[in-house]
Amino acid sequence: MVARVFVHVGLPKTATSYLQTILWSQRDALRERGVVVPGSERRDHLWASRTVRHDPAQRRAPEHHRTAWRRLVEELGTSDGTGLVSHEFFAAASADQARAMVAELPTDDVHLVVTAREPLGLFTASWQESLKNGATTPMPDYGRDESPKPTAIWNWRTLDLRLVLERWSQAVPPERIHVVVLDPGAPRDDVWRRFADVVGFSPDGIDLSGSFPNTSMGVAEAETLRRVNGSLEGFRSAFDRGVYIRTFLADERLVPRRGERFWPEPDQVADCRRRGEAAVAHLRSAPYDVVGDLDHLRVPDELEERRLTGSVTDAEVAGVAVDLVATMLGDVRTLRRRQARTPGATGSRVVRRLPGGLRRLAGRALRVGRRRG
Repeated sequence: MVARVFVHVGLPKTATSYLQTILWSQRDALRERGVVVPGSERRDHLWASRTVRHDPAQRRAPEHHRTAWRRLVEELGTSDGTGLVSHEFFAAASADQARAMVAELPTDDVHLVVTAREPLGLFTASWQESLKNGATTPMPDYGRDESPKPTAIWNWRTLDLRLVLERWSQAVPPERIHVVVLDPGAPRDDVWRRFADVVGFSPDGIDLSGSFPNTSMGVAEAETLRRVNGSLEGFRSAFDRGVYIRTFLADERLVPRRGERFWPEPDQVADCRRRGEAAVAHLRSAPYDVVGDLDHLRVPDELEERRLTGSVTDAEVAGVAVDLVATMLGDVRTLRRRQARTPGATGSRVVRRLPGGLRRLAGRALRVGRRRG
């Protein structure tokens, strides 16, 4: 069995996608360095988090989803070296669920890794991420409570560093909890190098070319997506939200517009500032291993001028929507032309030549067509 296990629980929107992309694309290289990322695919860690958090949706999920946590534990039990499990949704676990998860791991030497950043940027980014997952909540109504439910992801339950540490420190002692504080002025690979140092392997020679930043939308683009979500019907599955809303529409069509940046409401900014100070005080109250500068967990006293989401006009939304229609019409034409230029080619061959989200979109349509045929 592995000698020890590191459980990376987020927080959400703290370079988790960036880190996980590297971990999964470089699993073989990490295995050679004694680090085991268990599972057959990246989503195994997501599905495992649902089992750990007793998500009711897991009871209706396919067997492969429901058995993910068991398979991860079994692989760690038959492997050597250091185990590494990573998904930001573990942050929502209750103290009892955290204790149960740690107890099931095949070693007593369990460490927690928590990546963290200042709460205002985190809060703003998390609202956008909720929209990319199909939400319709306006910014002024977002983050107004601390949910008691371990299924609540886009909530202060997972975004407030102090709350997450208070629950998880009942399962893992503070001296084995490593808080990696993101430095907003550091090079892009800084968090990767510090993460590797915590887990105990050299980051040198690891290919980072497949990693990507999870970029934000502008204020008019975010409001347009929020309204589109309110008109969508039938886009409820995780696959549909991930491929159609998040990747195809948000990341590949709205983000590249590079719209204007924005802040939450003034009282939400004040709440973020209070939570940042509380997190710093909590970290100083116990022997946590803090990797980075605690001041980077504080909301700056002076903030640059940015728009509020309520300032977006109907005319701005209409302008974004018109551009979207034009772009997506071009996507359809590209698909049709490539099909026409490839006489006798299979649908799969045509789909493989398409870019990014359009390739995934067309691929899903092709699979659905085959099932119906």
